[in-house]
Amino acid sequence: MARHLRVLLDGTPLLGDRTGIGRYTASLVEELASRNDVDLRVVAFTLRGWRKLRTVLPHGSQARGMPVSARLLRQSWLHTNFPPIELFAGFTDVVHGTNFVLPVAMRARGVLTIHDLAFLASPEDLPPGDRNLPALVAKSAARASVVCTPTEAVAQTVMERLGVGEDRIAVTPLGVDPAWFTARPPTDTLRTRLGLPSEYVLFVGAAGPRKSLDWLLKAHEAAADLPPLVLAGPGHTRITDRVLPLGYLSDVDLRSVVAGAGALVLPSRDEGFGLPVLEAMACDVPVVCSDLPVLREVSGGHAATVPFGDVDAMTAALREVLAAPPTLAETTARRAHAAGFTWRRCAELTVQAYRRLSVA
Repeated sequence: MARHLRVLLDGTPLLGDRTGIGRYTASLVEELASRNDVDLRVVAFTLRGWRKLRTVLPHGSQARGMPVSARLLRQSWLHTNFPPIELFAGFTDVVHGTNFVLPVAMRARGVLTIHDLAFLASPEDLPPGDRNLPALVAKSAARASVVCTPTEAVAQTVMERLGVGEDRIAVTPLGVDPAWFTARPPTDTLRTRLGLPSEYVLFVGAAGPRKSLDWLLKAHEAAADLPPLVLAGPGHTRITDRVLPLGYLSDVDLRSVVAGAGALVLPSRDEGFGLPVLEAMACDVPVVCSDLPVLREVSGGHAATVPFGDVDAMTAALREVLAAPPTLAETTARRAHAAGFTWRRCAELTVQAYRRLSVA
């Protein structure tokens, strides 16, 4: 029988609106808490709201936290090995940094999740408070016994850019919540509440330069025959009368909005995984995305890929997928592909990474 593992996981991404990393952390915590071979504790680093952590954790996990500034901790961990995480949460076998930064520990072995390295290619996109992130991630990766990445493409980048050996890499693909496979288009009530048009093209994700919405907006504006563009996620503003920002949506509303779209489009210049691609496939919505190694890997050939930045090609791809509804064979293949990505599998691979430390 496998030895019982004490795991301390950074749950700070669970606080606030859950976009990509928050959803990854929440789903991983749910799966780990359900296992009988893991003793899970979750810690949060924040001056305000750290007590909320215990209210968002599943049964079977324990909350640890202190009113401490995450920014000050990061500054200290960048330059010193103090304070160790054990001061906040007690002794553990494994410390898992879920959000690019690995807390310093006295005895515990470290696992670090690096979701992407877009900030190395475009450090100017980082907010002022994160200017030290590249150095902090590099130091965290050097200190980690295992680095988890969501895709093989990101793993390759981590090995090349951060000098992490292949023997220290664990690829732990994200999962698709089963609820996506039964998602239905918006009801009339939801359409009215959100102001949704009867037909629309959809982008899902937070605003930011990495998502390259300027490219998508140019392609959409150049084709008056395309339906309105809906933007689901925080930080978006209305650009034209044919662009509708919805802001952050609950999981239930988001699933309905995705299921009702004529197509989901992801024009990113860089991605770590691209979970909306699989979620759209799970509810029979065709996908158009930029032709990146990560998105080719995740989509498995079931999405229309477009050379990055090509406005005419983006317009043509959107027109094509909207004009030709997918066949039953196509939707079946897409669903089967999406179903291969589960949070249980993500957790199993993550626990395998933890166990590699216990025998190292």
